[in-house]
Amino acid sequence: MIVTQISHHDLDGYGATTVAAAFAAVSRVVHVARYSDVGPVVEDELKRLRGTAAPETLLMTDLGLEEPTIAFLRRFAAMNRGRAEEARHRLVVLDHHASSIDQLKRQNLEIGPDPDRTGLLRADLSDPEVFVLIDEAHCATRMAHDQRGLYAPEPKVPEEAAAADLATLIEAVEALDLWKKGEPAFAGGLALDEMFWDSVSTLVPAGHPWHDRFVSDLLMAAASLLRAGSTPAELERRSGEIRAGLVDGLLAGEAGDDPTLTARQRLARALARSDALFQPLSDGTLLSFGLDSGTFQRVSDQVMEAGRAKRVVNVQRAGTLSFRSIDGTALDGARAFRGGGHRDAAGGKLPNGNAHSREDAVAQVEPVLNPPPPDHSGSPFAALKNWKG
Repeated sequence: MIVTQISHHDLDGYGATTVAAAFAAVSRVVHVARYSDVGPVVEDELKRLRGTAAPETLLMTDLGLEEPTIAFLRRFAAMNRGRAEEARHRLVVLDHHASSIDQLKRQNLEIGPDPDRTGLLRADLSDPEVFVLIDEAHCATRMAHDQRGLYAPEPKVPEEAAAADLATLIEAVEALDLWKKGEPAFAGGLALDEMFWDSVSTLVPAGHPWHDRFVSDLLMAAASLLRAGSTPAELERRSGEIRAGLVDGLLAGEAGDDPTLTARQRLARALARSDALFQPLSDGTLLSFGLDSGTFQRVSDQVMEAGRAKRVVNVQRAGTLSFRSIDGTALDGARAFRGGGHRDAAGGKLPNGNAHSREDAVAQVEPVLNPPPPDHSGSPFAALKNWKG
């Protein structure tokens, strides 16, 4: 069964995706930075699942349940009850936020102890294939491990060393995420968190096929060092070495790779050839979404140098736009979005104020950057022009 995972964009959220990937063949992962974006993201998934004949599993981890998300849970359950029994999807929500309990009750959903899982609360959606589970005592990374049977009925069995590293990762993430400062694993969790934020957006960006593999491999390599007794300081000193080794693996056999360059410079060359990061607009501008500003600078330069485009724009979730060009048109693009800057480097702001996905960004940028010609078909002048009397 196809498994899609939507998870929070923080250490616990990525810990949960790392655990899930260890036990199931997760086909696609969507990371959400802001809880306010969860509603639009899950609505996109609901539209997709409505049109999918074969049953799938949707796994949601470490996402605080707010009103739009709870509305989605109701719509998912209603949709699922209308499908043939053998075609029903499965929804697994693993959360640990106390505020989610408050929101569920506020939305008049019954929530009580799960009879099959000690210590967990479960919301009643009147659908046996919908599991909305809350565990305030543990992080989402541990929940993804302990409840793996819900999304991986026949889970993969990690090798002994990988299983031990995974256990270390879970302990460190939980100590940090629940702020258990008195536990030995807390210092390692802090070191993991620093390495995570230093790497999650600045090397292989979300949206690229390598992204989750890179971050998970990074976390597992760091966990392996912690398990072997490395101190946080030693982990920090070796973080560059770990990243360089992972980049070596990603770029093995990659045409045009230059191992004398830094990891970021090497990756920028490979990312610039990726179709996954860029959506072409009707005028040839390439649009990317949510790239780190440094990554965008390096990659956009490589894209234009290779002749793939003369203008590139990066849209951030907060609604800011960064244009780069080699023909002096970046400023023209920024002006269309109430912005300014230099002729080949300028910025502006989305009309709606923010964007939750690349598709949303394209839908907002395209009509402003390339407005359709005016339709005069209904004007009296058009009627006179077409009159043959």
